[in-house]
Amino acid sequence: PVDAKEELLEECESIWKQIEESQSKLMLLGTDTPLQPDAKISLLMLQWKALAVDYHQWQVRNPEIISANPDVLLELGKEALQKVENDLEKVLLTVRSKNKKLEEDLKREQQWCEEQEQMLDTLNKTEEETKTQDKQPSTEREFDELKNKIMTLKTYKKELLSALGEFLDEHFPLPEKSENTKNKNSSAEPAMELIPMQEVLEMLINKLVTTPHEPYVTINESFWPPYIELLLRCGMVLRHPEDPKRLRLEAFHK
Repeated sequence: PVDAKEELLEECESIWKQIEESQSKLMLLGTDTPLQPDAKISLLMLQWKALAVDYHQWQVRNPEIISANPDVLLELGKEALQKVENDLEKVLLTVRSKNKKLEEDLKREQQWCEEQEQMLDTLNKTEEETKTQDKQPSTEREFDELKNKIMTLKTYKKELLSALGEFLDEHFPLPEKSENTKNKNSSAEPAMELIPMQEVLEMLINKLVTTPHEPYVTINESFWPPYIELLLRCGMVLRHPEDPKRLRLEAFHK
């Protein structure tokens, strides 16, 4: 309200006039004749005592009401409440942020607890399976494991041979197949049936595995010379030092 503002301004101007008067008195005191050292000390002591008394009074006195006007008091109360509301909103935001962080921590802890429970269940199942296996005779269990390993190796061997055969059939066909592809009208046939590359490699592998002390294979006209030369150049096979018609597979596994 306008009346309340004018009243508050008048009170402020009155207080400001009192401050100016006090300041003028202090300035007049500063222009007096300089005092002697003892008089200065006495004056300073008196000023110190006066300041101490004022300080004590300010400590024990209650704050004075600026104005008795209810409109002024209402506006001041609104400002104080607004300040309290702002402070409470800040506190609320802080609490909400902390609650959100606590919820995230709780979710992480719950997830970690679930993972630990799953791990514990897995360990319990493993322990039960181990106890069940321990009840069986050790020889029977070892025999079953060895049998399973042999079956796995046989299956893996078949897969390797199948993949090797497909690769060799695609990239290393027999010469008559190449000639038939290039010229279908050609009726020329080899004098002897040639052995495919896959069979050549299988013969060399089986010979090396079954009789490692005598791994050599004797070649004849059924072994196509370009393929034999290719294997020699690649270092996959070696000739017998005394008989060039005998070949063996390089022992890569040693």
